Amino acid sequence: MATSQVIRSEWTKIRSVASTVWTLSLAVVVTVALGMLIALLSKNEFDNMDREDQLSFDPTFISFAGMSLGQLAMIVFGVLVVSNEYSTGMIRTSLAAVPQRGSFLFSKIAVAAGLSLLVGLFTSFVTFFLGQSMLGEHKASIGDEGVLRAVIGGGLYMTLIAVFSMGVAAMLRSPMLSLGILMPFFFLVSNILGNVPATKKIGRYLPDQAGSKIMQVVTPVDNDTPYGPWGGLGIMVLWVIAALAGGFVLLKKRDA
Repeated sequence: MATSQVIRSEWTKIRSVASTVWTLSLAVVVTVALGMLIALLSKNEFDNMDREDQLSFDPTFISFAGMSLGQLAMIVFGVLVVSNEYSTGMIRTSLAAVPQRGSFLFSKIAVAAGLSLLVGLFTSFVTFFLGQSMLGEHKASIGDEGVLRAVIGGGLYMTLIAVFSMGVAAMLRSPMLSLGILMPFFFLVSNILGNVPATKKIGRYLPDQAGSKIMQVVTPVDNDTPYGPWGGLGIMVLWVIAALAGGFVLLKKRDA
């Protein structure tokens, strides 16, 4: 089967599964709604902040506060795209139709990543503009230095989270096992390692913590991170490449 046919097939699979559509919709709604709420609360609390917090106040990054929950939906989307076929048994039919497993896997990932990027960029821009509308006099402008990079970076971050999840799901094949590892990893392990002084230097090299730097415009006063926004995104890309490589190797070695 030609690559173009495989891509069309994967697009049909994704758009015909209601759970993937609802999951992406949830990512948009949660990210935008929570971002607006946190921005409004931050505006009301700004005058009560100490001097250091006011100097570190990042209106752009504040509007992306909902990303922490929005990425939950992107993780679910990434896992479902890959592992649904394993849970239903359709993987045997798919691999019989496309015996070139590399073409099969990367066509699926390319289609899902493209869709994730569109949703991520839309979410990021909407979140930014609505979040800034809540901040009043403390808002940032899209033309300010570093802001456009941060907004586009928000869309890239959401895309990379989804693709990383696809790689993990390709390795584990089970949706429950994949989610059972990814959810605690991003919402528990990463936060603990990133906030405990003894492990903070390790935590900042995890994919979510490194990647989220791309959405920052104002550098915190006490910041000692040895990389910048693009360096952080680069670290996240390396994690994604490793996950995809692992998924590809295991898909080549294992039976359906």
